[in-house]
Amino acid sequence: MQQGTPNIIFEDNHIIIVDKPHGWLVHGDKTNDQTIGDWLKQYIKQKYNKPGDVFLGTVHRLDRPVGGLMVFARTSKSLERLNKSFADKHVKKYYQALVQNCPEKLSAYLVHWLRKEEVRNSVELRNDAAGQEWKKAETNYQVLGKYNQYFLIALEPITGRKHQLRAQMASIGSPIVGDLKYGSKIRCSDGNIALKCTGLEFIHPVKKERLCFKLDKPDWNI
Repeated sequence: MQQGTPNIIFEDNHIIIVDKPHGWLVHGDKTNDQTIGDWLKQYIKQKYNKPGDVFLGTVHRLDRPVGGLMVFARTSKSLERLNKSFADKHVKKYYQALVQNCPEKLSAYLVHWLRKEEVRNSVELRNDAAGQEWKKAETNYQVLGKYNQYFLIALEPITGRKHQLRAQMASIGSPIVGDLKYGSKIRCSDGNIALKCTGLEFIHPVKKERLCFKLDKPDWNI
């Protein structure tokens, strides 16, 4: 379920950073709900009085029930360079999540192999490689403390696999609150999950300056 209105964090002629609310689509689907990209194009068109189509390049994605920071490219040059930065793992992303069960270790490096399950729109997880269709997933996590009856977790994905954080936390017995697909027994009131991208670091694709964006503590809607 869409929640709230996107918030522009930063913009220039080359890129735009937005805080995507939980429940917003990145890519269109059969629901035909408005995507974050469509919203941004309309925002740019109106703000800068641009005629015709507005260019906006999608560099990465967040699952629909996940909220947080995203960077979009406003030019083809920026899109090409940002795509390379993500491919070369030069972009750092930081997340926070709520889990019902505290992990056995308060901090750890997780490594698994994931395979997409297209029919169920999910991933399978293994502790070792089993063929080319299995992709390595690496994540660092740290328990930050209690949040009401839940536990607040900081997550830093090293790789960027589909459903990586969701599957890996579930694999250690700490599914993310609201993530019914991966074993949570708690349903969030808005149908989303308690996972948000709260930090983003990368080199500006044109100005070559290091940019660092950080959100305030998430307001979890549970």
